[in-house]
Order: sequence, then structure tokens, then C-alpha cells
Amino acid sequence: MKMPRWPRAIPAVAALLAVSALPAPAQAPNPGFESGGIVVDPAQKGEPMSPLIYGQFIEHLGRCVYGGIWAEMLEDRKFHYDITPDFAPYGAGKTPSAEIPFPVVSASPWQIVAEGRDPAATVSMSTNHVFTGRHVPRLAAGAAIRQGDLAVEKGREYEGHVWVRGEGATTRVTVTLDGAKGGFAGAAASGRDYVRFPFLFRGTADVARAGLSVRLDGAPGRIGTVSLMPADNVEGLRADTLALLRELKSPIYRWPGGNFVSGYDWRDGIGDRDRRPPRVNPAWTGVEHNDFGMHEFVRFCRLLETEPLITVNTGFGDAHSAAAELEYANGAADTPWGRKRALNGARQPFGVKYWCIGNEMWGAWQLGYMKAEHYFIKHNWVVDTMRQVDPTFVPIASGNAGPWSEGLLRECAGRMDLVAEHFYCKERPDVPGHVRQIPDAIRRKAAAHREYRTKIESLKGRDIRIAMTEWNYCYGPHPFGEIGTRYFLKDALGIAAGLHEYARNSDIVGAAFYAQTVNVIGVRKRNRAQETDGQTAVW
Repeated sequence: MKMPRWPRAIPAVAALLAVSALPAPAQAPNPGFESGGIVVDPAQKGEPMSPLIYGQFIEHLGRCVYGGIWAEMLEDRKFHYDITPDFAPYGAGKTPSAEIPFPVVSASPWQIVAEGRDPAATVSMSTNHVFTGRHVPRLAAGAAIRQGDLAVEKGREYEGHVWVRGEGATTRVTVTLDGAKGGFAGAAASGRDYVRFPFLFRGTADVARAGLSVRLDGAPGRIGTVSLMPADNVEGLRADTLALLRELKSPIYRWPGGNFVSGYDWRDGIGDRDRRPPRVNPAWTGVEHNDFGMHEFVRFCRLLETEPLITVNTGFGDAHSAAAELEYANGAADTPWGRKRALNGARQPFGVKYWCIGNEMWGAWQLGYMKAEHYFIKHNWVVDTMRQVDPTFVPIASGNAGPWSEGLLRECAGRMDLVAEHFYCKERPDVPGHVRQIPDAIRRKAAAHREYRTKIESLKGRDIRIAMTEWNYCYGPHPFGEIGTRYFLKDALGIAAGLHEYARNSDIVGAAFYAQTVNVIGVRKRNRAQETDGQTAVW
């Protein structure tokens, strides 16, 4: 079901309604003032509101990056899952539906096309001559693999490529796409390494569930990886999503997580994109293609003219990995990791200023979770090691108002510039109660940190403010895939009320990151057809 686009006037209306719903600040008695009015005192001024309040958060979760920001149309394009005759990419008996049109795959999305032969005898997974990952599909002559559930639009161009290694006699490669003309038909010479074959299609009809097929004839061969994108992609990014996010004008984006980061090895996401290894998403579902790594994230931010923020892995990661990541991003081209960045195409340092030190390390669900007193030691170790590489970076500690944040501030105050806080609100049946949850949560966080300033000795002379690195409503059902919440006007009212609450607490809140940007619990909903599938009430 397609959601209508919300009129542009709605944010303004939401803001006005949210203002009227909030209580006025306490004021001195005003003679002649009647109950129920509004008092404006121009002499009462707060600190300027930080522009970083309007930050955004993107995570490798559901359809936020793959299917939302990144333009790749193929699932499991590097063949992490075994291709078998038992074709069930979404689980046994499950297919895309009107309720969940864009599900995440849980098995191989590639189907064997054997043309009357035994499928198991025509396609096998080989651990010899692997292109990337742990294995590659080996096809017998005359066999093909096909991936369906692709949206093709009439008149739209699609570009891609396939890597093939032939065997024996010359292996002929044919690539076709339903509802499109073009493709590729050529030969991969035997006895050589993998050969890259580019192809181009133009849609001749609108096909909601088209299929891309790769066929080998003449002799067997191995397929290293395949890629298919709309030809209007911007350096691999979805052009439609990029255009919408330019309108948003968010000043800063946080990446790559989220729970995802605690099991993420940033080194998997650098180098030749086709040869980066596929992994199981460490925190969520589906395959992590590693197509969207640090280079792609920084380029995404540059194209949006926004500031990048990177979270380092303090779950399964350690201080040396975090310092290497910082050096890769910010080190000169003559440093060990800066040299690697230059070899990967970026001689000039990225200059990433803001770095989150872990994500929700207070939560027992977090990979690498440990007791508070042990984590505080690890936090200090990570920051000290990173400062040896770049003493100018801005560390943001992983906090949670209560004993964890209080202990973190006592033990680590000298090793943070901001302290992260998170909150999510569920659905409530009454609109006023639903709306109030957001500003109430912000107010509680702010009050807790004001109290810490009065009783923690190590905070004297320091101005460590809150970075609300995740905040939003999050409740089911999830029609837009994994944690793909559909939002309504009552949610817009709550977010607008929250922005006003941030303004009221501008002395203690230095940044905030709405979670998340695309799909998932996000502002914009995008579908596989490269168009708006729905929109939150907040924009």
C-alpha cells in the first residue's frame, strides 16, 4: 500500500500545534494577566541552539543503506549464501507482499536455471579460485543463475557488470534482464583470471518483479560477483534519495551504527568494492555487502555538504583498531594507514572531526558488553590510543542516564567532549500522551545531566554536553522491512515538540541525531522501484 506524500505545510502546522501543547516556562506573576494566556518575556534569553540538533543517523540495518541510500539492486551479489535447488530467499513459503513489499533475504536470492537437468549438477559452490568471500558459484556449460524481484521501469537505463573466470574451452557469458533490451554476450578466455564484463540495459516495459540472468555456455566457469544499478546513480548512491536528502539539509550524519558497529570491521569496507568480503550482518539480518564503507560514507557527506561522524567499534573492537581507523580517515598520506587510504584513491585526509566511542555499551544486547567498571577502563584506553594518532578529534562517550552515565562522567570526563544518550518511544493510544513522550524524555535526560554537574567533582570546569545520537518513535507493525515503522501526524507532532524541548535545553544538549534517515525508523521511505513508497509526517 502506497502512502500519500504529506503536504509541505504539515511541518509548520505540526510545530505550531506542538508549541500550543507545551506548558509555558515559569514566569513571575503578571498583574492583569488572565489564566490560559501566553506570556512572552523578551528579556529571558537562552543559549543559542546548536545547529547539530538537526543531525541524522544511518545504520546498516534493514533497508536504510542497501535499498535506501545505496543504488545496488541485487541482493547477495557476492554470493555469501550457498546457491541451492531449495530456492527460498525470504524463508520457507515467504515472498514479498503488499504488507511487506521489500523484505530482507535470509538465504540465497539466486535461483538455478538448469533447463531440464538436475539443478544440483549444474551449479555448485566452489572454494577454489575464489573471487571474494569464502566461495563462488561454479556453473556447468548451459546453466544459468537468476535473481528475481527486481523493479524495471520503461525508459530507464540500468548499468552493471559481471566478473567471470572461464574453464577449458572459451566460456561464453550472456546477461539478460526481463523487460529490458541490451545486456551482454561475450566470451571469457580460459586459463586467465576473472574478467570484468560491463553491460547496459534500457527498460522496455514496467515490470514489478523482473529477473536478471547470467548464463554460461561452451564450457563451465565461475562467477565472481555481479552488480546492477540504475544508470543515473551518483557514484553508487541512489540519485532520488540523494536529491531528497539535499532538501533536508542536515548538518551532520552519524554512521555506521548503532548495534551494527559492535561487530563491524571497518577494514572490510575499504579497497576495491567488488572484492570486499560479504559478511552476515553482525547485529541484524541479511548480508552486509561492504559496498558502503568509509570512502562511500564520506563521499555521501561531501555530496550533501554535511559533516561526517563515525562510530568506532568498542564492542568486539579494540583501541588499536579504532586508532588505525582514525589514522586511515585523518592521517597524512605518509602515515601507515594514511598511505593505504591514498592507495585506495583518497590522497587527501578525510578530516573527520566527530567520533562516537562505541554504541550503547551499557546494554546487555550489545556485542562485547561488559560491566561498567570494566568498560570505563576500555573507553579511556581507546580514547588515549586514538589521541596518539590525532589529538584534535572530538570523542563522544557512550552514555545512558543513570548509574552508567554518572559513572562514565566520574571516571572518563577527561576523555570525552560530549556524552551520547539514546531514547525511543512506543505508541500510545491518546494523541496528547503520545506526543508528550518525546519532550518528556529529552527533559529527563537534560535534568539528569544538570544534576551530575552539581555532584561530580571531575565535571568542575568542564562543559560536557549531551549528544542525543539516537531519538525517535519506534513501534510496529513494520511494513517497510526490518524495523520499518510507518509514521503518522501524531509522530510529527511529537518530533516537533521534541525540537522545541531541545531549544529549551540548549545549555545542556549540544547535538541530536534523528534515527534513522531512510526506511527503517526513518524520515523517508524508498522502495525497490527507485521512488517514494511513503513518507513520515516529519520533514
